[in-house]
Amino acid sequence: MKKIALIVTIIFTATHIYAQKIGVVDTNYVLSKLPQYKEAESRLNTQVTQWQADIQRLQAEYERKREAFENEKVLLVGDQLKLREKEVVDMETNIRNTIGARFGTNGEVNQLRSNLTKPYQDQIWNAIKTVSTKNNLGIVLDKSNNISVIFLDKKYDYTEAVLNLLGKTLPKAEETKNNNRPGVNNKGQSATGAKIKGASQRKSASSETTELK
Repeated sequence: MKKIALIVTIIFTATHIYAQKIGVVDTNYVLSKLPQYKEAESRLNTQVTQWQADIQRLQAEYERKREAFENEKVLLVGDQLKLREKEVVDMETNIRNTIGARFGTNGEVNQLRSNLTKPYQDQIWNAIKTVSTKNNLGIVLDKSNNISVIFLDKKYDYTEAVLNLLGKTLPKAEETKNNNRPGVNNKGQSATGAKIKGASQRKSASSETTELK
């Protein structure tokens, strides 16, 4: 009897797990479509570019100092030699420390980027929870989190649903297509209709001129 109960429990559990709906969300895509995030990321990238330029400037200065030292060290003696050598070594150490502090694993760039994404990740997480509850999803996978998705049926992709919930919906491709179809201007009037209307107006004006004569 216990064996039967155990088998039933296993079957029920397996059925329950199998019956759970699975959804997929591309959080990187969602992030890239949030205007506030894009603006903040642009500011961060500007700062990173400036830091990279600073590093390049320090490296160029170091190369000049090192080359000058190598060319002149045969003429240097005593404390003068040690001082010049220390100057070159200190510059090299400074560059290495600066690179580590700015671009290392725990450097400023990674910390700033983490701080940048944190509030948006929280918003996305809350939106995913809401979408999961609404659609009875038992499991949600992040497509951008090192998960290789070979094939994905569109009905299991809830990325747009999360975007809609965040209020950052993209223009639908069909709407863009309709707004730009050949022969239609921005006001929705066909080019052919506009030509006919214009010809009619010119004809009317011509008739009025004849009557006045």
